[in-house]
Amino acid sequence: MKTTLNNLMTKISKDSKIYIAGHRGMVGSACWRLLEKKGYTNLIGRTSQELDLRDQKAVAEFFQKEQPKAVIDAAAKVGGILANDTNPYEFLLYNMQIQNNLIQSAHLYDVKKFIFLGSTCIYPKETPQPIKETDLLTGPLESTNQWYAIAKISGLKLCQAINKQFGKNFISLMPTNLYGPGDNYDLETSHVLPALIRKFHEAKIDNHAPVKLWGTGKPLREFLHVDDLASAVFFVMNMPLKHDLLNVGSGEEISIADLARLIQKTVGHQGDILWDQAKPDGTLRKLSDSKKLINSGWKSTTPLKTGIKKTYYEGYKLKIG
Repeated sequence: MKTTLNNLMTKISKDSKIYIAGHRGMVGSACWRLLEKKGYTNLIGRTSQELDLRDQKAVAEFFQKEQPKAVIDAAAKVGGILANDTNPYEFLLYNMQIQNNLIQSAHLYDVKKFIFLGSTCIYPKETPQPIKETDLLTGPLESTNQWYAIAKISGLKLCQAINKQFGKNFISLMPTNLYGPGDNYDLETSHVLPALIRKFHEAKIDNHAPVKLWGTGKPLREFLHVDDLASAVFFVMNMPLKHDLLNVGSGEEISIADLARLIQKTVGHQGDILWDQAKPDGTLRKLSDSKKLINSGWKSTTPLKTGIKKTYYEGYKLKIG
């Protein structure tokens, strides 16, 4: 890699112009909140109506006009297993269009720090645990979300190619399962944790009706509060790191069954949990190895129990009124 010391040491000051793509989403808004709290005064964002990130010409014109010094790419088409499996074309094409346009314009208009956000679903289904960054492309992907994963793999590889060829400092962060304020609670497109919050809340309102869940409940999953991911983005933006691909995780895992019981208790649902074992479990274990980032000085600070309580009372209940 030809990344230079000058690029590694680039300082993003509090008055530097920072563009957060996807600033109204769960991750983008968390990054915005943290940077504002830290005293950054020149943040910019555009809604999808104001700037269609799939439009190459529009994105290039935006970069030419605004000249951001740093870019946080939190823009993506996201969803759970069902959404990925039902809409493979959109998950692959739209995500590649969005990230390619952002990465290309960031390169052409000399952005000093580009942070590309993906997911640990980029790693093979049968990867040894915990999953290391070096496990990338060592085996087949999980079939149900391969479309999103392939898009994200192409994005991080494009960042690495730019670093290698042009000496840039484009960094890819791969967070584990995220949750927190601004999450998606649509049962057709949401991930497991917000879906469970909604199901248990609605069952509680429905006289504590039974809650039916997919699979056996045995798979183990790692969860990270979105504010902890924002802190990782802030850390990476301000630190000279030699790695350009980093996992971001809490280092703790929980079974889906135990997660369901924890959410059930938080919500106050007193009915039964029924498991539909005819439905797929997905990958049985997925724990990320975040030692590279942790050894550099970052760590997550939100315990899962605390994070779920905050998400329910300060996120979901406020969202539904």
